[in-house]
Amino acid sequence: MKNYVHSIALLILGCCLLGCSATTVVSEKINGVSFVASRDTLQKKHIIPLLEVHADYAAIMPFGFVRDKNHPELHFNSERQWFGERYEGVKQYIELLHENEIKVMLKPHIWIWRGVFTGDMEMDSEADWVLFENSYEEFILLYAQLAEETHADLLCIGTELFNFVDQRPDFWKQLIKKVRATYTGKITYAENWDKVDRVAIWEDLDFIGADAYFPVSEAQTPTIEDALAGWKPHKKLLASLSKQYSKPVLFTEFGYRSADYAGKEPWASDRYEGKMNSEAQAQLYEALFKSFWDEPWFAGGFAWKWFHNHDRAIQQENNRFTPQGKQAEEVLKKWYQNSVN
Repeated sequence: MKNYVHSIALLILGCCLLGCSATTVVSEKINGVSFVASRDTLQKKHIIPLLEVHADYAAIMPFGFVRDKNHPELHFNSERQWFGERYEGVKQYIELLHENEIKVMLKPHIWIWRGVFTGDMEMDSEADWVLFENSYEEFILLYAQLAEETHADLLCIGTELFNFVDQRPDFWKQLIKKVRATYTGKITYAENWDKVDRVAIWEDLDFIGADAYFPVSEAQTPTIEDALAGWKPHKKLLASLSKQYSKPVLFTEFGYRSADYAGKEPWASDRYEGKMNSEAQAQLYEALFKSFWDEPWFAGGFAWKWFHNHDRAIQQENNRFTPQGKQAEEVLKKWYQNSVN
């Protein structure tokens, strides 16, 4: 009888564990920043401001370049690139960040000349697709190898490449297998906010990655309440995705300009002259944190963007994305500090 009761107890426990496995629960939030590459080596003084805002992760972003769809081969790791955009610099950045107890997401990006949006990229022929795919695979596997060598904590295998992922699913399936054979850590992909629910490879990855520039308010200076209301439909969609795939959602990028109407089209990065609206940025930051940081299925994220030369960044009044030296930096610090305690 005793053995029978014990067996029943184990069966119930197993069923509970099996049932719970479908529920995504994140034990620790990623409190990250998107670290902008520079011409120079990284130094300890560049990392201290990250520690002061209680960031525990940094996204390091090497770049590859495509001229246009008529020249589809990807070029990368060139001596003409800035130090922080190529292999040697990425390695130095990761090693120094790790020495200072900052974890790293290695997140390769591509850039198309004249600012063509990467998500719209399409090739004219099968031959062009294959040429591009071969060079893209080489690009990603180079950094997968570096991620393994440096014990990078997370690898993002692509950023905002919807047409490429959507039209070439077989390539991405085999790329993920090759990455996993090279790198033993966790991997994700970063999709633009408006296509995150249309990505077919989430089941093969460890995180649902969203570059979270969701529109949340049309006000010139949004209140926290405005932005919280604006987040509701997007949050519902993301929670549904997490449940569907049993994966946590990670904001591979999030942020706002310190400008008027920053919540209307948060993805807009074109340069324009205008006053700085630090309050708008801070209110939008606060609403994003209030909406997501306490959700068990939410993994955290990476603020866009953070410059290595903090002293210079805080001395320049601008209406760009960085929170450095603005009210949003204090919001970031408050939430990051609370989530690590």
